[in-house]
Amino acid sequence: MLPNPNDLLPAMASALTQHLNQRQISEPRFIGIRTGGVWVARALLAALGRDDALGVLDVSFYRDDFTQNGLHPQVQPSELPFEIEGQHLVLIDDVLMSGRTIRAALNELFDYGRPASVTLVSLLDLNARELPIRPDVVGATLSLAANARVKLSGPTPLTLELQTLAN
Repeated sequence: MLPNPNDLLPAMASALTQHLNQRQISEPRFIGIRTGGVWVARALLAALGRDDALGVLDVSFYRDDFTQNGLHPQVQPSELPFEIEGQHLVLIDDVLMSGRTIRAALNELFDYGRPASVTLVSLLDLNARELPIRPDVVGATLSLAANARVKLSGPTPLTLELQTLAN
């Protein structure tokens, strides 16, 4: 059974606040990865009681596996309403699986400048990494069968659906 994303957000907000306080980060810049990460970022900002500007990152162009997986990216422009150079960024995604989306996001962010730090927040960690990337704040960690995937629907309400891939 998949967790309710809305039940995970208060604990994530608390863990993120604690993480930022420990690192003495007082003015983070929030960035959601399109599409699910943006939905989670908006819900997380609401749970934090913040109305910060939200950056939106579309990493399609930066993916290294879209042709291998048969994905044909429909690239939309990223929207970053603040400078990246020297900023403390909170990068938010919905589901961390292989780590390739996060790698692509970091590559794109560094094209805009060199951030002071990047904190990674993920609603779910599927514990199926191909790259050494781990979230600093995570809602829940799950292990799925090799042919299973999780899809986030939203933006409101946020819901998770377990999908089985055809063999």
